[in-house]
Amino acid sequence: QVQLVESGGGLVQPGGSLRLSCVASGTIFSINSMGWYRQAPGKEREMVARIIGAVSIVYTNSVKGRFIISRDNAKNTVYLQMNSLKPEDTAVYYCALWSGGSTYWGQGTQVTVSS
Repeated sequence: QVQLVESGGGLVQPGGSLRLSCVASGTIFSINSMGWYRQAPGKEREMVARIIGAVSIVYTNSVKGRFIISRDNAKNTVYLQMNSLKPEDTAVYYCALWSGGSTYWGQGTQVTVSS
């Protein structure tokens, strides 16, 4: 079983920054991909950023140039540096991991951007 624990969410003013972390633990044979999704109230969950394989990175258009995803393989940790935050970034952010044909999800961390 794989467990994902996110941290780093909170309340921030527009234009501010936050850094999310997600640590994976448990029986992990290989990681095909790790990434971040988010779900705002009344909306569907959407992909924010994802690292596929060793070097392929994709971002949703609305965060390009503002968010940076990175991964520490030795620590089984993925990060999301969020800069120039906007009120529309407000959502619950979920970490996801793909391994051996299965997808695992964290419990989510709330990010609120408001003045």
